[in-house]
Amino acid sequence: MTTKVLAIDDSRTIRNLLRVSLEGAGFEFHSAEDGQEGVEVFPDVDPDVVITDINMPRMDGFGVIDTLRSGPNKTNVPILVLTTESSDELKSRARSSGATGWIVKPFDDASLVSVLKRLTGHVG
Repeated sequence: MTTKVLAIDDSRTIRNLLRVSLEGAGFEFHSAEDGQEGVEVFPDVDPDVVITDINMPRMDGFGVIDTLRSGPNKTNVPILVLTTESSDELKSRARSSGATGWIVKPFDDASLVSVLKRLTGHVG
């Protein structure tokens, strides 16, 4: 069974980099252009893991985490934050909101794939 990843990022470049990296590692890749779209497609995609940016229009990453953790589609799937931000305050806020982990851009393909495999039990 293929592990499904939902990547939510307003940067087309980042979405494309993630697609190439994750599809190459055997993941099924889905994406959304902002937090609002990510939350809307979440039930249809039914991902095994979510990767979200923090700074996005319409709904930021904290909104995504809060909505997925406590909204109508409440879920326990791992949520990774992928962002250029690296302050301890933001990391702490993300963790307390329910984020599983934090990866700073630019990301390293091998490290990201390794983390996703660990979180989802994905065997390629």
